[in-house]
This record gives sequence, structure tokens and C-alpha cells, in this order.
Amino acid sequence: MIKQFIGLEWKAFFRSASFKVNLALKILMIFGAFWMIFSLGMMGVGLYFGLEKAGYEPLATVNKFMIYYLVADLLIRYMGQKMPVVNIQPLLLLPFTKPKIVKFALGKTILAFWNWMHAFFFVPFSIILIAQGYSLLGVIAWHLAMFCFIYINNFINVFLNDKLWFVISVAAVFAVLGYAQYAGMFDITAYTYPFFQSLYEAQWTVALPIAALVVTAMFAFKYFLARLYLDAGLAKKVSVASGGDLGWVDRFGKLSTFLKNDIRLILRNKRSKTTVIMSVFFLFYGLLFFTDFAGAVYEGPFWKMFAAVFVTGGFLFSFGQFVPSWDSAYYPLMMTQNIKYKEYLESKWLLMVVATVISTVLCIPYIYFGWDILIAILVGAVFNLGINTHLVLLGGAYIKTPIDLQSAKKAFGDKSSFNLKTLLLSLPKMLGPIVLYAIGQFTVGPWLGYVLVALAGIIGFAFRDKVFNQIIKIYKSEKYATLEAYKQNK
Repeated sequence: MIKQFIGLEWKAFFRSASFKVNLALKILMIFGAFWMIFSLGMMGVGLYFGLEKAGYEPLATVNKFMIYYLVADLLIRYMGQKMPVVNIQPLLLLPFTKPKIVKFALGKTILAFWNWMHAFFFVPFSIILIAQGYSLLGVIAWHLAMFCFIYINNFINVFLNDKLWFVISVAAVFAVLGYAQYAGMFDITAYTYPFFQSLYEAQWTVALPIAALVVTAMFAFKYFLARLYLDAGLAKKVSVASGGDLGWVDRFGKLSTFLKNDIRLILRNKRSKTTVIMSVFFLFYGLLFFTDFAGAVYEGPFWKMFAAVFVTGGFLFSFGQFVPSWDSAYYPLMMTQNIKYKEYLESKWLLMVVATVISTVLCIPYIYFGWDILIAILVGAVFNLGINTHLVLLGGAYIKTPIDLQSAKKAFGDKSSFNLKTLLLSLPKMLGPIVLYAIGQFTVGPWLGYVLVALAGIIGFAFRDKVFNQIIKIYKSEKYATLEAYKQNK
């Protein structure tokens, strides 16, 4: 039966109308995965000797900050790890037992990259500990416990499929705790360190994370098994929509119809609301670059420009990246109407421009760290408005993955609105301003770098109509391929 499940997944992957696009994205994701593997591997090999050279006891130091590692893993996998996509409704009509379906779906999460990638850190680090004279039994017990925690996070992430409020609360609490420890006000590691250290010193304690993993897996299995019904757990919830008439948008003329549609889409659907909320977190990303919180990691002259584009383009990179996929549910109907592509795309462009301007205004408090930081933010915003708004619309013509706006309410739905694909597609849009700034930095100075980045954005504004005409031609040429792709379930 498992063989049949795998065969169905294999056929669904290769028969998808958006296979070529997804394949290109998967290639990018493979490169990103190799980079993460390389980084974790280097950390696993070098962390012991780096800590020892700095005068710290390696294992004790790792155990001290392990709580932050596990919480960060949970938050990152919530944004990046998708729930196992299984076409459950058709399977319920076939001779497959419900426990088999749930076991297969949860089994897919066990084999996920987000779980086994941690081996590239823990395995080398554990081997070095043993080679340096640490207790073999203690290291094995500690290593086993760490992977129990990783898989506990995996099943917790399954429960958090539609609990965005809880994820935000956890992130906020640990952000406050991290700052409190950094400022010397409160140290949570004083309470968590003894437990993690006991996993090495008192090996019997490894039974605790093992038991916790078993209990978590059983709850995950029962949770979804109880909701695996066509008329209950998998049924779409229908409620009366309310979003106001949005009369104030009428001032935008012909674009107002599309703008109202997008605003209501954001307000009414959990998937889009999740994306908007996550884009707010981009605003705080500058704290890594504009302060000494991360030490010397981000002290290079180009990180300021990278951060400036990032903090002002949160909505642009997260929501704008999936135009027109947000409208995939009714895109075929739209194409049967007398709708002009120019008006449709201009409404999306205007929405991204407004969001970018709002983000820029909210970033003004960064002036606390210096006028040069504010100038970098303003210049980055100009580049986003003049160049990146066009690039995300252009990329949307080739991203033919349909979005289920109700997926966050389903058992095995695809709830990741900000995921690894989005980030990888955003990276090329950040290299442009960095390269322009580097040209100015290495020739005359940082001021020329700012001028070049701002000038690129201004040129983008000047040629907006011509760029839009080219983008419209591409959308028209991809129209029928997009319509075909939106008919797919995956």
C-alpha cells in the first residue's frame, strides 16, 4: 500500500502542469539546501575548536544556548516546511484505510530535509566530542536526545498548521528573553542549561525526550485521524464575508475594482493574512545589521544596503512574489471578462508601492543608529519602488503554482505563505543594489554607491510604461499555460 502511495505522489509530481516551473524552483532550492548543509557541517566541525580557543567549555556552551537553537528551528520550519500534501479526499473513496493515509502523510514529514539536515551539525560535533575524550555513552545519549527534540519540533509544527497567533507569541517571548539575556537583566539559560547538560552527565534522562517524542507523535496521529472525514475535517468552512464597501479606494478609478478585490482577499483569508503579518517581521530584520547584536558577522560595507532593501520590501517580496497566484481560484473567470492586463497589473504594482512606502516610514526610527542608515533605507526603498516592483511582477508570469487560500484550515494544507522558495526568488533582487553600491564603494566612496542605487530606481520609474508593456506581452504569451496550471490541485 505504501508503494501505491509513493506511485501516486510520483505521478502527481511529473504530471503537474507547472512541473517545469516547479522543477526550476526545486533546482534553486537544492542549491540553498547544499548551502545550509555546508554551513551546518562547518559549524559542527569548527564549533568545538572555536569555543575551546575562546576559553569556553564546548559542550556546556552548546547546551547553554540549545533552547534558542530549538526554538529557532521551530520558527524557521513553520515558515519554510510545508505540511505533507496528500490528495486526501480522493483517497477516502478508494480502498485505503484512514490510519494508512495518516501514517503515510506524517511519515513524509519524518523524511523532510528540515529534520535530517541537523545531522550535518550534530554528527560531526558528536564525533569530535568523542575524539576529544568525552564519555562515549554520554555523547550518544546527548546526541539521541537532540534528535528527539528535532522530531518533536517536527510534530509540533504539524499542530501549528493554523496557529499563527501561537507562533508569533513564541517568537515575541523569546525575542524579549534573548534581549533580556543580552542586556544582563534575565538569563533563561540558567534554568534550561542544567537539563540539557544532564542528558550527557546522567544518561538515563534521555528517556524523557524519547517518551516526549512518542507522546507527541501519537497525539499528531490521533489529531488528524479524528479529522479525516469528507463532511467534517476536510470540509471547507463557509462564512458570511464582510469587508466593507471600501469606498475610499474609488479615487483610483479603474484600478479600484482590483484594489478592492486584493484588500478583501487580504482581510478575509488566513493564507494572505499570514503573509502580511510575516512581512511585518521584515521591519525588525535591520536590528541584525544596524546594531552590534550579531557581533562582527554583519560588519561588511554591503550589509547595510542588503538590509535596507530587505526591511522596506517585506510585503513586496512575500505578497508580491505570488502575483497572480493569489487569484488562481478565480483567474479563469477573470480571463473570460473584459479585463485589461495593464489595469490588473497596475493595481498590483500600486498595492506594492503603497506597502513599500508605509514600510519605509515605519523604518524611520532606524535613524537612531545614524544618518547613513536612514539614507541607505531611503535609497533601498527607491530601488524597490523603481526596479523590484517590476521584477516581482515579471517573475509572477512564470510562477504558475496555484494558491489555496483556505489551505491553512485543512489538515494537511499548504500553509507556507513565506517559505524557502519565496526567499530564494528574492535573493537575485537584492544582488542588484549590492552590486551597484559596491561599484560606488570601491571607486569613489559610499555616497556614489547610494547615488547609483537611487539612480537605478529612478530610471525604473522613468521607463515604467515601457517595462509594463513588455511584462504585459509576457503575461499574454503565458496566459493559457497559466490557466492550465491553475487547474491542478498541486
